[in-house]
Amino acid sequence: MSRFEPPELGTHLQGKVVVLTGGALGIGAELVRLLHSHGSSVFFGDVLIPQGEALASELSASTQPGQVVKFLYTNVSDHLSNLGLFELAYKTCGRVDHAASVAGINREENIVDEGLDLESVRREPDIDDSLNVNLRGPILFSRLASVYLRQQAPLNDKSSSSTTATTTNKSLTLVSSVAGFTEAPGLAIYSSSKHGVYGLMRALRKVLIKSSIRTNAICPWMTETRMVTGIEESWKEAGLPRNKAVDVARVIAGVMFAESLNGEALYVEGGRAWGIEEGIERTQPQWMGEKQSRDFQKGQEVLGTGENW
Repeated sequence: MSRFEPPELGTHLQGKVVVLTGGALGIGAELVRLLHSHGSSVFFGDVLIPQGEALASELSASTQPGQVVKFLYTNVSDHLSNLGLFELAYKTCGRVDHAASVAGINREENIVDEGLDLESVRREPDIDDSLNVNLRGPILFSRLASVYLRQQAPLNDKSSSSTTATTTNKSLTLVSSVAGFTEAPGLAIYSSSKHGVYGLMRALRKVLIKSSIRTNAICPWMTETRMVTGIEESWKEAGLPRNKAVDVARVIAGVMFAESLNGEALYVEGGRAWGIEEGIERTQPQWMGEKQSRDFQKGQEVLGTGENW
């Protein structure tokens, strides 16, 4: 794997307009703080209204001239709710530069519980919330992002350089998980949805780059958020590395600025990040077979970016 070193942000995010979901707590909240501290205007959504409003109020007290930070209640599984967040940013600033789908939950029902029998299995499992937030949400978000990121900044927008209107530094960042590319025993719904987010990135990366929109995925390992309270102690005892929420936020912000990065999945462990796509592609002849790999690559060329499906 190749190490990804988040670039020094400096003033590179100054004046940028960022839309993100899941911004009230955890990784999303740290990302909101980080972007705000580097001069970005941030429009963030979440279903956690008190936490989101408190964060927006806290940061509003230290905004720079021309900088905006706004929270909007956003149910990511609802199209109109996502639309409202993008519209707020666009109507306020006239453009969107970066978008990050961060919202995620882990409400797991063991779909193969040994306690299930011929009677209890008749009850439909409760999987909608997890699938809606973790997979439907990023799909809806990506669709909207593809349009709002394409819109050009007004010519009289002084916060944009002459390169901003035609820049390749527009980005869509999707937060998957280590469970999005490895096995996660017992987390069938969560793992399935996060594999889906990884697949979404792969499906979009060659399509959106034609509109100068870079698409990448973030795949954190154990991160200190409310999702992992049940395993924190055993993790400490095992001496395993873990991320702080701000570590993952730094990687996401770094990806927004890294103009050469497109179509990558970054595994984040112990505050450090590695790209995994290059290794998968390089070793493909080994795990797929030499001939199969050659045929597959030829087939991918025929498929192109899916115009003929």
